Amino acid sequence: MRIKVIKIKAKRAFNPTKIPGADYVVNQYVGCQHVCKYCYAKFMCRWYNHGRCGTWAVVKENIPDLVKKENVKGEVYMSSVSDSYQPIEKKLKLTRNTLKNMSKNIRVTILTKSDLVLRDIDIFKEFRNIEVGLTLNGFDGKVKREIEPFSPNNEKRIHALKVLHENGIKNYAFISPIIPNLVNVGELIKETKDFVNFYLFEFLNLKASGREFREWLKQNYPESYDVVSDKTKAEKYVNDVINIIKRSNVPIRGICVHYPKLAMIK
Repeated sequence: MRIKVIKIKAKRAFNPTKIPGADYVVNQYVGCQHVCKYCYAKFMCRWYNHGRCGTWAVVKENIPDLVKKENVKGEVYMSSVSDSYQPIEKKLKLTRNTLKNMSKNIRVTILTKSDLVLRDIDIFKEFRNIEVGLTLNGFDGKVKREIEPFSPNNEKRIHALKVLHENGIKNYAFISPIIPNLVNVGELIKETKDFVNFYLFEFLNLKASGREFREWLKQNYPESYDVVSDKTKAEKYVNDVINIIKRSNVPIRGICVHYPKLAMIK
């Protein structure tokens, strides 16, 4: 998918964050070509008036230079308002060059939906402490085309986790967004538990997913919408899935629940 690329200069590379488990974020990109209908970062359009979310990407082209001069202590998350390995990264190599220039003593966590991440295994191996995750949800067919149209499929993501494991890179599976009738958490764990170091889980944030996604879910999967929009039903669904997760006996870093209230369960 072609998008408008806006190149800017950033003032700093590492920005403090309130994201659980992280102290800083590096956002070398803002905006994402994957155009996931439920994307929680659509709010960035308030500050970047370049059109509809998914049609543009801001490129902070000086981030690789800034990380040469900056150093931080704590956990660094890359990236919180985009995907570090969205399609334009293949040509621009902004993520690769940022990691290449970053101090290898910094603790880094990366999350992506793209198997392009495998290109940078050579750099990952230079870091003393790095974790690389792939988002899994099992969307395929019509559902995948409509709500995750431009991201690599789950088979490629699972393959990426396997290759990372084979190369000695600490990896994790981020199973998200968990939606009734659309995401089979138990099956995703079963497919990946032999080569995943730990898991993170996140239930759908219905409010942050936006009106367009809520209407899509309501029209196409009314039973799913009925569960996630009803406090009693949502609580029962969350508890049922958490029981599945715990019975799977896999390493769990956290389970994020947004509804009926925000909570991080460990």
